[in-house]
Amino acid sequence: MKKVMDLDSACLDGFPFVKMVASGNDFILINNFEKRIPAEWGPELARKLCRRAFSVGADGLILIEPPKSQKACFSWRFFNADGSEAEMCGNGGRCAARFAVAEGLCPPEHVFETLAGLIRAEVKEKKVKIELSPPHSLRIDFALDVDDQKFLASFINTGVPHAVLFFAPEDLARLDVKQLGSKIRFHPAFAPSGTNVNFVATLGEDNLKVRTYERGVEAETFACGTGACASAIIAAQKGLIKPPVTVETSGGEKLNIYFDPKDVSRVFLEGEARFVYQASLSKEALE
Repeated sequence: MKKVMDLDSACLDGFPFVKMVASGNDFILINNFEKRIPAEWGPELARKLCRRAFSVGADGLILIEPPKSQKACFSWRFFNADGSEAEMCGNGGRCAARFAVAEGLCPPEHVFETLAGLIRAEVKEKKVKIELSPPHSLRIDFALDVDDQKFLASFINTGVPHAVLFFAPEDLARLDVKQLGSKIRFHPAFAPSGTNVNFVATLGEDNLKVRTYERGVEAETFACGTGACASAIIAAQKGLIKPPVTVETSGGEKLNIYFDPKDVSRVFLEGEARFVYQASLSKEALE
């Protein structure tokens, strides 16, 4: 059996990284083209670096690595704050695309690899537009029992799994997203891998408000790109809105979602991805 390498904090002392944010989701990005960070270190490195107040603090860690396919200019490994590896993250994907352009790894229009498949990206300064992998596993309006309460839920995978529930705007504003979200996230209906959970209100014929409980972060985040796309697609399938859709996030930023309601195999997510700072790691950040 292959021995898993223990994370060596001394090897990472002085290692450069960048902090980025997209719609309130914040990420640590590292250029790992030279593979100085072994694959085995990813989960533990994410858990230690993403601790707020004790280390850098972030919703996730993104390692930018050489592509495995000639169709892409880089591949990524995305780790949630709890160390779990996710197939895709919409807001993280937009940060990764802009980071790769800034690092000189890719032209403004490029393709990169994720566990969910190839992602097309277009970077125009701070604004980044990506095409997600084709959504699948769509289910509309099924009953969900939670603590003797009955909810009407829908589901779609937009690179990662998403449950979507609709509420009146006033009910959405006072909803305890962490409490209800955690129960739905681990609900037997979504076993074994669980799901992200989106609580949605329609604000107009092309406008949604979305609050998201994110799997892996295990809390409400300021935004979720794949969740915004999932919510928009399901709202359109239910006849509640017409694309293109503007999604207002918990953090106050707005994301633009583009798709054909008659064919949701192609969906685009657009919004800003911003650099916060660049720095180097201290081994003490990993203690």
